[in-house]
Amino acid sequence: MRLPLTDSGDSSSIDMERSRAMLDTFMQRGFTYFDTAYPYHNGRSEVAFRQIVTERYRRSQFTLTDKMPCWLIHSEADLQRIFDEQLQRCGVSYFDYYWLHALNKSYYATMQRYGGFEFISRMKAEGKIRHIGFSFHDEPALLEQILCEHPEAEFVQLQINYLDWDDDTVQAGKCYEICRRHGKEIIVMEPVKGSTLASVPAAVRALFGNIRPKASPASWAIRYAASLPGVIMVLSGMSTEEQVLDNTSYMQEFEPLNDAEMAAVGSAAAIIKQSVAIPCTSCHYCTDGCPAGIAIPEYFALYNAWYQQRFTHKWLDAPQHYRQLTGQFAPASECLQCGQCEEHCPQHIPIIDNLRKVVQTLEQD
Repeated sequence: MRLPLTDSGDSSSIDMERSRAMLDTFMQRGFTYFDTAYPYHNGRSEVAFRQIVTERYRRSQFTLTDKMPCWLIHSEADLQRIFDEQLQRCGVSYFDYYWLHALNKSYYATMQRYGGFEFISRMKAEGKIRHIGFSFHDEPALLEQILCEHPEAEFVQLQINYLDWDDDTVQAGKCYEICRRHGKEIIVMEPVKGSTLASVPAAVRALFGNIRPKASPASWAIRYAASLPGVIMVLSGMSTEEQVLDNTSYMQEFEPLNDAEMAAVGSAAAIIKQSVAIPCTSCHYCTDGCPAGIAIPEYFALYNAWYQQRFTHKWLDAPQHYRQLTGQFAPASECLQCGQCEEHCPQHIPIIDNLRKVVQTLEQD
């Protein structure tokens, strides 16, 4: 997810040359863990991984994670078919970590119906998976239910960042505590919440700068997640060489946040919550099946930039930028209100209502 592109309007146009260079830097600095999934980069992520990693490094040199796309399962046969395709795409004979992707109430029901947990347990017994678990996007009560009904899960991947810890929708803190109580290892996704915690208001930059003048805002977010007991891995989608260098620089010799830094992060969260209108992480799960072809994350990012002007004092002609985007994608006003985007949104954002805000604010003559 979020590899560099040759065409910003086409998520499948992975810049292979830059990705190879970034990968080599990552490996040279001692890091080995890679996360991919069936739908990432419009289905190109797994193939790119094979070309960039599998074909250039020994299997013992890297750790690979992949996921079963629960929303594409309509029969037991689909589980085996997609799993075999993933092994072929990635060019490997086994996955180090494999899980059921983005479980919520609907997808959990699908996995219960078609035996998703039984399938990945069988693949583990056959040596095609080393560790099994699931990623989660729903309420704490459902997480408790899943862990009680499926103790075979070895780990859970949760969205954890300092902005979502007490959020009423994500409820990251409550989900974390449930995993800890069940003794499950935790892998963290969205530690920087898309780019929200990398591009923070000036007041937050000043707050962080007074304590660690040279540390990037992203480093604060990732170190926060990595400081939590029970967390074994923190994932960060990296799109540039600079991001690779930054992330690896402070994680080579990791230092957990101290008490003063934890207090600063709490203050930062309060400031940022005032400046973020739509909590979109740009994961693009919403756009894959959009019948109108609306660039939902891009429009939300532009709306947030417009909204944040009062906090950042960085002024931009948001309607002009919006018109440029609508030269490539359908405008927000063409939303059919079919709801498929909201069904797939891990953040549970009321996308249709927020697209109306985009229309009202940015679709100006």
